[in-house]
Amino acid sequence: MCTLKLGLPAAAVLAMLAASPVLAQSQMRYGFGAPVDQQELAKFFSIPADGTGLPPGSGAAAAGAKVFADNCAACHGEKGEGNPAKGIGGDKLLGGRGSLASATPVKTVESYWPYATTLFDYVKRAMPFSAPGSLSDNDVYAVVAYILSEAKIIKPTDTMNATTLPKVVMPNRDGFVPDPRPELELYR
Repeated sequence: MCTLKLGLPAAAVLAMLAASPVLAQSQMRYGFGAPVDQQELAKFFSIPADGTGLPPGSGAAAAGAKVFADNCAACHGEKGEGNPAKGIGGDKLLGGRGSLASATPVKTVESYWPYATTLFDYVKRAMPFSAPGSLSDNDVYAVVAYILSEAKIIKPTDTMNATTLPKVVMPNRDGFVPDPRPELELYR
């Protein structure tokens, strides 16, 4: 069996296939495959820094504290301090600002992640570890608000939603260099 390596991100390939009249013809011609709708295709795209694709809903830190306690604390610690226990432990979420250029970098939400939308996307798709994708959009907004509030990035009273989340300025937002490769334009 041959595999064609296109050198494209999987999401770009899926998008091209979904919009392809050739694919539609091959489904009829060969009798296999199924059309992919936008909702199914959206599962393969991450939320960009500008927040495009963020779902409706909202959440605040107070509600997020409960969601975190119920779904996140077992792995990440009661206050996001991490849990080093083998087999169950989770990364530290808080602290580490200014440590990345040191001999002992601490990669956390507040020291490393450049965009709050990335935090939403990651929590929505991959957390909790035992049941990824099981949190409602409101719960994800709330737990993100809680983490950002505990990191002193937003106020405890701030509400996160599709409008406010992309406006959050993360501590390491300027710690990354834009990728200047021209071929990236091919994927947009």
